[in-house]
This record gives sequence, C-alpha cells and structure tokens, in this order.
Amino acid sequence: MQWLMKSNDIKRISVWSGPRNISTALMYSFAQRNDTTVFDEPLYAYYLKKSKAKDYHPGAEDILASMDNDGDKVVDMMINSSESKVLFFKNMTHHLLDLNRSFMKNLTNVILTRNPVDMLPSFDKVIKNPSIDDVGYKLHIDLIEEFRKNDIDFVVLDSKNVLLNPEGVLKQLCDHIGMPFDENMLKWKPSKRPEDGVWAKYWYDNVHKSSGFSAYKPKTTPFPKHLEPLLKECLPYYNELQKLALS
Repeated sequence: MQWLMKSNDIKRISVWSGPRNISTALMYSFAQRNDTTVFDEPLYAYYLKKSKAKDYHPGAEDILASMDNDGDKVVDMMINSSESKVLFFKNMTHHLLDLNRSFMKNLTNVILTRNPVDMLPSFDKVIKNPSIDDVGYKLHIDLIEEFRKNDIDFVVLDSKNVLLNPEGVLKQLCDHIGMPFDENMLKWKPSKRPEDGVWAKYWYDNVHKSSGFSAYKPKTTPFPKHLEPLLKECLPYYNELQKLALS
C-alpha cells in the first residue's frame, strides 16, 4: 500500500524505540507541551496479533481488546490525524513487522536506543530469555539503512545522552524537528497519564513515580551470564547507533 497524507503543516514525530528505554519518559516530556498530542504504542496490538509475542507479553489479551489490530488502519491514523499542531507517536521498532514503510516519509523518525548492558537485564525481568528480534538493535540498523536508501528523515537518540543532558539533547531534537524547545518538557507531576496503554501496570511504575528525566545511573550488579550471548550479538549494532546519536 502506498500511503497518501492529507496536505497540512502538522509535525508528526514517531519514536522507534527498543524496549526498557526512556521512551515513556520522552512521551511524558512531549505531553507537557500545549501544542502536542501523544499516542502510546499504537501498533502494539497489531504486533501481538501478527507475532508469537502474544504468548509471552503480559496483558496481551487486554491489549488486543483495547486497540485497533489492523496495522494499515493505525498507520492511516498516524499520517492523517489532526488533533494538534504536533503529534507524537511512541512506537517500538519491532512492532513494524512487515508493514509497508513508505508512510515514514510523512514523519520525523526518531531512533531511540540504550546500551544493551543496561537494557537487557531490565527487559529480562519481564520477558525471560529475549532474542535479538525482541530488543530492537538489529532492527534499528536495518531501519536506518532503509531511511538512507529512500531519503527519509531520521535522528538518533541514546538514552544515556538524554539523561546526562536532557535540556541540551531535547533542544537539538526540537531543532531537527523544526519546532521551538519548551522548558515544560523537562518536568511533570508524578502520576499516570490518560494516554498510557493498558500495559502500563507492567512497565511504567518508575515513570509514574518520576517528575522528570531521572539522572543516569550505570548498572552496578553483575551482568547475567545467560544474557551474555545476546549482549555479544547486540553490541556491534548499538556501537553503530551510538556514533550517530545526538549528544
């Protein structure tokens, strides 16, 4: 399917994140703007319907019942919604599956990554023994290659850089998007948000307790031995992403 977008000047931002990242905090950050509407993982139900992930993702039945399962309809919503001047879609790269990627030309695409040394142990606490397809690193590099081949706009964020310098990195991101930075993006009240997906109770506890981007803290516990093969697989992709990230 070739996607057609209605002509307008709405800025459409899609974050393509790996799991256990700061994607929810970034969504909360953009939600503080008066000109922005945020959407929480609109392709999640499509991903569950089309993959085996529904067998091991917590709350899968509730997610499938609460959201549109049709990926094409979700994409049409993303490129044609007009609720506000800025639309922010928090997405996971692995949710794309086999969707036609041409719609991405209508978006500012943000690749959000995190050091797998920090991310994998966190993810493994909820999804046991993940694979490379669950965690997004190879998919991120594949997506960037596709962006470059088709002249599609993208920018890369590393969560560590954001946490070390939230104002500086967010200013650069806003410049890339072509919108003014808003200081309200740096803080929010500790609470849930109405935009949260029904899966929030499994994943968002730390964000609900936060009032802004948390200070970066490196892991101090030993890295789990059973995740070492996956770490070795992820690191070359992450190292490439890190070279491209705003700092």
